[in-house]
Amino acid sequence: MELGIQGKVALVAAASKGLGKAAAWALAREGAQVVIAARGEAALRQAAAEIADDTGARVVAVPADMSVAADIEALFRAACDAFGRVDILVNNAGGPRPGVFTDMSDDDWLQAVELNLLSAVRLTRLALPGMRARRWGRIINITSLSVKQPIPNLILSNAVRAGVVAMAKTLADQVAAEGITVNNVCPGYMLTDRVRQLSQAQAEAEGRPMEEVLRRSLADIPAGRIGQPEELAALIAFLASEPAAYLTGATIQVDGGRYRGLM
Repeated sequence: MELGIQGKVALVAAASKGLGKAAAWALAREGAQVVIAARGEAALRQAAAEIADDTGARVVAVPADMSVAADIEALFRAACDAFGRVDILVNNAGGPRPGVFTDMSDDDWLQAVELNLLSAVRLTRLALPGMRARRWGRIINITSLSVKQPIPNLILSNAVRAGVVAMAKTLADQVAAEGITVNNVCPGYMLTDRVRQLSQAQAEAEGRPMEEVLRRSLADIPAGRIGQPEELAALIAFLASEPAAYLTGATIQVDGGRYRGLM
């Protein structure tokens, strides 16, 4: 399928590894020019080099912390300096720390809001005027399956990522007639550093080997395996495409069938 994004400019947050990196790579393969951001500069520049070498796309790496407003503003300026615009925005950020309600202080809640909700709000606010002026834009938020089915021990993520979905659903109505779509993707159990970290923390809490925790998690997945970041990235590339112009306000899970709800 021809996706129609050759020459478009994509900005992908938290893209030095995992889901963000896979998304940036998929967009570059479809001909987009890409700006990627993350906190770790060495890993970020390595990711940019790998994507550029494989795809031939121009990839600009900008170190930035998604929980810091000044970093987000500098990131967007760098994207505009490099390419003049942002056509496709992929909002992404690492997850807040695990734990139960009684573990969390006000600072924990505020940090989670800064990292996972306000990062999406701030980048979207910066990208939206240009998209409106051009009457074309794609905003895609990487959230989590937790927005449809809360995950035990991840109360911060469950609560704050749901706010991203509510924001996106409301915004989608406001900009649909201007050629801009806003959608959310919900990865389930994907083979990322975040999954490894959470599994290790659970294993330590239970006094079990991490491999046992991973095997037990597979019991809830009808597909019988952990997903690959590239499988989520394929959906993101489609949502960024011309053929997806009539698809907006959606929240789509990529989870091997783990979600048990009807909608």
